[in-house]
Amino acid sequence: MKKKTLYDLKNIKGKIALVRVDFNVPLENGKVKNNARILAALPTIEYLLKKDAKIVLFSHLGRIKSEEDKRSKSLKAVASEFAKISLHPITFIEKTRGLELEQAINNMENRSILMIENTRFEDVKNGEIVNYESKNDPKLGKYWASLGDFFVNDAFGTAHRSHASNVGIAKHINESVVGFLIEKEIKFLHDAISNPKRPFIALLGGAKVSDKINVIDALAKKADKVIIGTAMCYTFHLAMGKKIGKSLAEPEKIDLAKDLMNKYPHKLIIASDSICTPEYKDVKGKAYEDIPDNLMGLDIGPKTIKMIKKELKGAKTIIWNGPFGVTEFKNYQAGSKAIADELINLKDAITIIGGGDSAAMAIEMGIEDKISHISTGGGSSMEFLEGKELPGIAAINDK
Repeated sequence: MKKKTLYDLKNIKGKIALVRVDFNVPLENGKVKNNARILAALPTIEYLLKKDAKIVLFSHLGRIKSEEDKRSKSLKAVASEFAKISLHPITFIEKTRGLELEQAINNMENRSILMIENTRFEDVKNGEIVNYESKNDPKLGKYWASLGDFFVNDAFGTAHRSHASNVGIAKHINESVVGFLIEKEIKFLHDAISNPKRPFIALLGGAKVSDKINVIDALAKKADKVIIGTAMCYTFHLAMGKKIGKSLAEPEKIDLAKDLMNKYPHKLIIASDSICTPEYKDVKGKAYEDIPDNLMGLDIGPKTIKMIKKELKGAKTIIWNGPFGVTEFKNYQAGSKAIADELINLKDAITIIGGGDSAAMAIEMGIEDKISHISTGGGSSMEFLEGKELPGIAAINDK
């Protein structure tokens, strides 16, 4: 790791640690529905508390496009969930700047935690969209940096974004480091693609080829096989001349799909059959290879599942990003469940599941403890796999 880490911090007793975490968690009826991202941040927070630091937590929650958005996207419920699962008291300030926040920080004792309000509240001021947080307003980054003594970025989920609460603070403070979560994310992803144990298999799901074109290309150069499923495969099916019915696809990307298949003829494997239904509903479907005009594919079919199981036999490194079906529908979880079952039974294999929908799916299936690493950042993990520099990490002090 070329960036400074928590272990590079010296004499931080009584110092104010500004810690960017990713508490962008799903809320339902005002309560946290999934606290995995909060749990992932605890090792860094615990370490700083043991060193007698004072901790100020920064996080966003959702996107803020209006004053009305602020009513449903306060971090207050998240602060309550944090206190419950961490057993640490926490002070929540319903402000992102100002005298009340400054006084609260000045009054902090060692080993205490304070959380400020959703950083993206700074994106809307008096009903006007200003994007001070999302566009990394230099004044805001400088102000937040002035509130503490050093900065810890442990929010991998936003590392691919240049925001005031990550890049802005890092650029305006003398000392900055990455937390344990980012350190772990980089280690697993870097090792997987730079020096993988082979066979190395990549599984890519999701809706759009255009979202993952660079990832497909980057992984195909390094993996032994890249298997494409879910809605993304239908653009490839169009390129092959297959019928896809009403399935989701990107006809404008057919040439792109053809180019990829020509470039990697022995590496790229496209799901061959689908479980189909007339409507986007959770009802039982049937398997087809050429999909009738009145149907749409919502999951991979039995031939594809059999093929994937065969490819995964003996695999030593597996990266899986994107469910292989509409997993929120019980009738269309079979493909993803079959892959999950195969992964957790592989011996001596490094298994990595990408963030976002994939991470939620793994947790829902109860396999998170049987997977080597589940990434907390969908966009960040994808951009890292593409070989892109992540601004939120690049801004941190080098060793």
